[in-house]
Amino acid sequence: MVGEVPYPYDPGAFPPFAVTADVALFTIGNNALQALLIERGREPFLGARALPGGFVREDEDLRDAAARELAEETGLHAGPWYLEQLAAYGSPDRDPRMRVVTVAFWAVCASLPASPRGGGDAAAANLLPVEDIERGAVRLAFDHARIVADAVERIRSSMEHTALAAGFCPPEFTIRQLREVYETVWGVSLDPGNFQRYVRESGVFEPSLALSAPGRDDTRSEPGRPASLWTARRTESGRPAKAVRRLARPGGKQARNR
Repeated sequence: MVGEVPYPYDPGAFPPFAVTADVALFTIGNNALQALLIERGREPFLGARALPGGFVREDEDLRDAAARELAEETGLHAGPWYLEQLAAYGSPDRDPRMRVVTVAFWAVCASLPASPRGGGDAAAANLLPVEDIERGAVRLAFDHARIVADAVERIRSSMEHTALAAGFCPPEFTIRQLREVYETVWGVSLDPGNFQRYVRESGVFEPSLALSAPGRDDTRSEPGRPASLWTARRTESGRPAKAVRRLARPGGKQARNR
């Protein structure tokens, strides 16, 4: 018989539960790391901030569900980012409606391709500083504060040994622009000379043939002299390449405030 299970199995013997996909998308604006959040337009947590996300359809892949929910709730369709799976969250009481397991994805971008706008279950969508979430000034629905914290730590740690920081920059960038990304995301000040040495020796950043407008960098060039532009190496899948030299984060997880 077509469709008959070739081994004894009773789906009814197990409790049903739902699967959702949530997206933690980050960029830098106003000299701060910012996260894209929505305002929930329905219960539970009506009016609360949350990550874009929702229920996975029966015939849908997890990453496809994450991209669809991001587009539906923020108006942002395919952009200059790669949705990377972060983790699964399945605390029995994380959703008051029923047992729900969520799979979280994260991504970074230099800037949003369009202004976010609420749609679907979201009444609004906008960027908010991660610092406000970390200090509790912005409270998130469900366990989304934990997801944001985990995603931010993944970003901060990945920047130590990959070219991920370039994801916050335009395709071609100066060393100063790249250093400012590290300083903003890590919350530290870095020595310009030592950082320039790291960029040149890391193996994941490559000089471009182009030059920037005069005065855009501070890499010890002559005053007014155009600075060199750099690009980031990526793997065939589009992910940031791994560095041959690690840049240790000052203070590790404790580095937050300059």
